[in-house]
Amino acid sequence: MAAGAGSFESFEGGFDDPSGDPSPEVLAEAAAAFGLLASSARLHLVWALAQGESDVSGLAERVGGALPAISQHLAKLKLAGLVRSRREGRRVVYLVDDPDVVTIVRLMVGQLADRRAEGAGSHPGARAGRLRGLGA
Repeated sequence: MAAGAGSFESFEGGFDDPSGDPSPEVLAEAAAAFGLLASSARLHLVWALAQGESDVSGLAERVGGALPAISQHLAKLKLAGLVRSRREGRRVVYLVDDPDVVTIVRLMVGQLADRRAEGAGSHPGARAGRLRGLGA
């Protein structure tokens, strides 16, 4: 994500169109990042790593996945530049490499959690869960 992601005017080189629209390259990169985060397992991993660094076994325990699957998800996130790893002796520790992604994940998950809480006060399912199953 570009620095200053909170301001549409601050994207460096992202808006080639005189209308202010992002370039096709920027949109493709954003779609790829969102595509990676479209997996609930990878989203959970980014959420967990936003709380602090962890090794694969700690992440597997936290998100409830098998070690090989968690390793594969982390490899994809690492390849995309969303997380990085460092070695601590024999242990490999993962951490978020893009703080802007953490901001986006926290915003989206927080908004949906708030909507779910608000929906609980009205009739069941009023707002909660309406995005489920709408993926492209």
